[in-house]
Amino acid sequence: MKPSLKYKRILLKLSGEALMGDKGFGIDSATVDFIAKEIKKVVNMGAELAIVIGGGNIFRGVEASVKGMERASADYMGMLATVINALALQNALEKNNITTRVQSAIEMRELAESYIRRKAMRHLEKGRIVIFAAGTGNPYFTTDTAAALRAMEIGADVIMKATKVDGVYSSDPVKDPRAKKFDTISYIDVLKKGLSVMDSTAISLCMDNNLPIMVFNLKGKDNISKVALGKKIGTMVGGDNGERTKKKSR
Repeated sequence: MKPSLKYKRILLKLSGEALMGDKGFGIDSATVDFIAKEIKKVVNMGAELAIVIGGGNIFRGVEASVKGMERASADYMGMLATVINALALQNALEKNNITTRVQSAIEMRELAESYIRRKAMRHLEKGRIVIFAAGTGNPYFTTDTAAALRAMEIGADVIMKATKVDGVYSSDPVKDPRAKKFDTISYIDVLKKGLSVMDSTAISLCMDNNLPIMVFNLKGKDNISKVALGKKIGTMVGGDNGERTKKKSR
C-alpha cells in the first residue's frame, strides 16, 4: 500500500548549482544520479512531478550582463545552459527507468518538445516526469519565475525549492552563527525582509495564487519524499501555514 501523499502534483525547482556537487563548475554525474534516485522514490509513491531547472552551473546571464554583455543575449545563453542541464537530468532519470519528457520554452525540435501546457499535463497524468527547460523563453525573467509560472499552469499543489541549506534563515547561516531558521513564513515577510528564497516576481506570483513554497535541503536522503508526505522539514513559505511567521533557533 502506497503512503498517503499531502502533495500529489509537485513542481520541483532545481538550481543549476545543484548538479555540480562539490565541483565549482559543470555537472557531477554522481550528484545527478543521486537526485534521480531521490526523484524516483517520490514518483513510485504516486506523485506527479514536474521539474524546472536552472543553468547557473554553466552560465549566468545576470553575471555576464554585469560584465558588459548585452542583457537579452546573456539571458538567452543562460536559457541554453538550462537545456543542457535538462538533458543531463533526463539521461540520469531514464537510466533509473523513469519515463521523462523535456519541454523547452525555446523551440529546438531535435532535442526537446516545445512547451505546450495541455501536453505537459497529459504527460503528468500518464506518470511521466516533465522537465521544463529554457525558463519562460523570455530574457529578464529568472528560472524562479519560470517555476512559479509553470506550477500555476499545471495546477501544482506546491513548489519544492531545493537548496543547499535546510530552510529559510534570517541571514546567511554559513556566515552568521546567530541566524534564525523559520519554520513557516508569509510571502509578505519574505519580500519585506529581502530573504533570498526566490526572486520577488516569483514570490508575488505565488502570493497572488496562494501557492505554497517548501524550501528544503536537497542533499538530505529522502527529503523530496518527506516533503511530498507533508513531514515537517525545511521552511514553508505562504500557503495555509505561512501567514504567521514562526522562528526557531538554529
